[in-house]
Amino acid sequence: MKAFYHLPGLFEFYELYKVFLPLFRDHREYFYDWCEIGSIYGAPQDCLWGGGRVGFGDADPREVADLMKEFSISSRLTFSNSLLEEPHLSDTKCNFLCELFEHNGTAENGVILHSDLLLSYLCSKYPGFYFVSSTTKVLTDFPKFEAELDREDFRFVVPDFRLNKSLSALNALSPQQKQKVEFLCNECCWFDCFDRKNCYENVSRKSLGEDCEDHVCVSTDAERGYRFSDAMKNPGFIGIDDIRNTYLPQGFSHFKIEGRSLGSAVILEFLLYYMTKPEYQLKVREEIYLDSTLDLF
Repeated sequence: MKAFYHLPGLFEFYELYKVFLPLFRDHREYFYDWCEIGSIYGAPQDCLWGGGRVGFGDADPREVADLMKEFSISSRLTFSNSLLEEPHLSDTKCNFLCELFEHNGTAENGVILHSDLLLSYLCSKYPGFYFVSSTTKVLTDFPKFEAELDREDFRFVVPDFRLNKSLSALNALSPQQKQKVEFLCNECCWFDCFDRKNCYENVSRKSLGEDCEDHVCVSTDAERGYRFSDAMKNPGFIGIDDIRNTYLPQGFSHFKIEGRSLGSAVILEFLLYYMTKPEYQLKVREEIYLDSTLDLF
């Protein structure tokens, strides 16, 4: 079995992927042969249907679509706003993105979403997409997560990262259910956070243009921001040894890497850790750093 990584920053890190994807294609020997790119996900800035993280992607959607078409990689629009109402469905920008990506190249493209209202709308108007149930639903109760897996609407379901190590329950899933699970690997959020839904809802309100205060993180380490070294210590962290020795043998193949709100240099570290053979990591890092068109910092 192969691991399929779902990578962050479809619009946010377009310039990075414009350099990385040719490297991944032309020098496949640099990278683990047991992994592939399953999709790249994201949303542009000021995206009404956006959620999860405040988007800042400013790449031209047409250029993004062309890049993904060239490399036959699945594009996923992150439309995980949890507070959408009927009038929001007519948003011109979001519908344009759906029209652009629904049938773009040979790869089947998807939408990550939270709202059942949006799901119903997209199923009717853009049936060419597949759909992913967003981690913003904060599915920490295993029976509710299993019920979500049984919904035919979704090809994939991303559970809350705190279910990542519920191995006995996960292994008891059917083979069909296992192939729908998409684990969030590198979450840095406080494992005991009790306010995660409110955090996501705050982002949804901002995406809708509401005048609201910033969410105040309840973690005692919030001021540190995201650090990959901290994420690796998280009880829910899934590393490459976990993937190869535990999850793949049990029938799980899909792994989501978070990071849309981070910088390109941090995303590169994810690409090196999760996909690149150790003996080639410096070479890949140099190829990226020395590209004169890319500003990583």
